[in-house]
Amino acid sequence: MPSRESRPTIHIPGTTSHAIPPRGGHEGRLRYLKAGTGAPLILLHTVRTQAEHFRGLVPLLADRYTVYALDLPGMGYSEIVPGASYDEPAMRAGVERLLTGLDLRDVTLLGESMGAVLALTAAADLPERVRRVVAVNAYDFRGGIARSSLLARVVVSGVLAPGVGPVIAGVEPRPALRAILRGGLGDRSALRDDYVDELLQVGARPGYPAVARAVYQALPSLIAARSRYPEVKAPVHLVYGEKDWSRPSDREADRRLLPAADFTQVPRAGHFIALERPDVLADLLNAAY
Repeated sequence: MPSRESRPTIHIPGTTSHAIPPRGGHEGRLRYLKAGTGAPLILLHTVRTQAEHFRGLVPLLADRYTVYALDLPGMGYSEIVPGASYDEPAMRAGVERLLTGLDLRDVTLLGESMGAVLALTAAADLPERVRRVVAVNAYDFRGGIARSSLLARVVVSGVLAPGVGPVIAGVEPRPALRAILRGGLGDRSALRDDYVDELLQVGARPGYPAVARAVYQALPSLIAARSRYPEVKAPVHLVYGEKDWSRPSDREADRRLLPAADFTQVPRAGHFIALERPDVLADLLNAAY
């Protein structure tokens, strides 16, 4: 688990921290938080965040679900493995390690952004284990975080640039990270300073800049993963913030791929609904319990 030098600065009440060991190859140890009792619910976070992204949501669900909030491979306090892939299939494999390693069944998967794509593709792979999918602001369209702001476009372009990309990925000023994240919020006050500090601490982990760059390089694989959506057999609920980075055409494209899915648009919310409106997600999940 996290070393004394890299212990999380945020604790979600009622949670305990656990790890799934690697099976070999380029797999690393995966960290997850667990809370509550009841049917299993897995929470999958966004690009450049971690399990603490759901700090406001977990306490609203723990009375009805056993909640597992996963740090995706290489992110948060999951192990960083040199040479590991961070494309969609590799990230999905990490999600599936949680389901199969803990032998979870009748699972609800809730993912936000990148996590929404992974929730859908993991459900396609493991129909016998997945009961339901809630896909929040699926990050499966071109442009993505670059639509947040001019600053985000400059930063992402720099991180992806040949030669200087690794250097830029290793420099993450607090004002820049804060500005990019606030660009994904309808209510900018929902971004708490201690959460920004926690993300910066994780970003300073040895090897993390290489992970961040690799994740950005792999974002086209999330778009390609849309081809798997029609394979999902579990009921799906698509949730979008009114002010999400996705355009109406992006949302309609997913609705065409998932014609039986329920659809909710959250007024005035942006890309990070788990930060600004965790109550909406909790109500949706608890109503379907």
